[in-house]
Amino acid sequence: MNQPNQLRRAALALAIALPLAAGAQTKEPLRIGAVSSQSGVFAQQGQETLRAIQFAVDEANARGGVDGHPVTVQIADDEGTPEAGRRVAEKLARDGNRFLIGAIPSSISLAIGQNLDRWDAMYVSVLSKSDKLTGDSCKPRLFRANHSDAMDLAMMGEWLKTQKEQNFAVLAADYVWGRDSAEFFGKTVKAQGKSVGLELFAPVGTKDFSPYIAQLKAAKPQAVWVVLTGRDAIAFAKQAAEFGLGNSVRIIGHAYIFDYLIKATGSTTEGVWGNIGYGPEIDTPMNRSFVAGWQKQFGRTPTENEGQAYNGMQVIFAGVRKADSVKPAEVAAALHGASFDTIYGPAVMRAEDNQLLIPNYVGRVKPVGGELKPAIEQRFDRSIAPPASDKCRQQL
Repeated sequence: MNQPNQLRRAALALAIALPLAAGAQTKEPLRIGAVSSQSGVFAQQGQETLRAIQFAVDEANARGGVDGHPVTVQIADDEGTPEAGRRVAEKLARDGNRFLIGAIPSSISLAIGQNLDRWDAMYVSVLSKSDKLTGDSCKPRLFRANHSDAMDLAMMGEWLKTQKEQNFAVLAADYVWGRDSAEFFGKTVKAQGKSVGLELFAPVGTKDFSPYIAQLKAAKPQAVWVVLTGRDAIAFAKQAAEFGLGNSVRIIGHAYIFDYLIKATGSTTEGVWGNIGYGPEIDTPMNRSFVAGWQKQFGRTPTENEGQAYNGMQVIFAGVRKADSVKPAEVAAALHGASFDTIYGPAVMRAEDNQLLIPNYVGRVKPVGGELKPAIEQRFDRSIAPPASDKCRQQL
């Protein structure tokens, strides 16, 4: 082929490609509103959550957006309180950032969820575990991408059948998630003929856990179910080690053995067991790709919070692709009952309660690659999840 013909063909190809590229660039943006804690008791988890949300945004845009929709994100500090969370979420939504994500405690997610229709918004929970989100407080535009309390307790119940402890105590945060977890844990162990001899509830923001630790030691349980997070979990772990609680009592955590806790408390958490919501060792194609990209950018593997937040962003992206839209109502409708790939493998967004059905994991804190980390020891299939709540079925 001579050079003039090559040039003419190249010019024709360019003339065809330019309108297509221009059309892709003019697609409506997917505007994310990230509501998470930059201050307050959940600040450590909030920083990790926001980091993963931004990573997902940057990754999507580097690939040309989500089906050609460029992705933007605006961040707001919920200060760790339901009122602040509701207030900043409303402002984000009113400003056009109507795909909301990122709150840590269930109390904030519940406050956001009740206003989604009024704001014409959609919300994806990535760390909040209260069964109320997919139970009596569920909403058509409220989705959970992480494990619920009921999913965790169903798994832990199976795991506890293989453990020798018979007598337990509970130390939980005194708000909706802690109360729910304590209630379900009590029902689970009692159904196995085991007992809970003591339940203690610590207000959010507790700095001195010595009175609670003294009561736990006096009760002499064989194991303690710990339901604390953020700075409260750090304070308890340090003080439990100082008072030697772990020397005579086994500590089992619910959403407790996070990377941030281990880094803040050193070897005091080594050997502690609990559920693990995400681990970089999960062997799926999407997770291998995610971990490789994360390691390239940050020089380390993603934490549990970061993995779960990233997964929540992928849920939004999957909904946008299925709906071929960035309108919250249309994306929410497309996600009901949808099947799609996740970092956990193939998953289903259960139509009856908007709960993402994914595998679940039990693990412990142990040395991995020369440092202490939460490491998965046992995988449980998503089929272990209990059925959807009838209270939610009536509202969706």
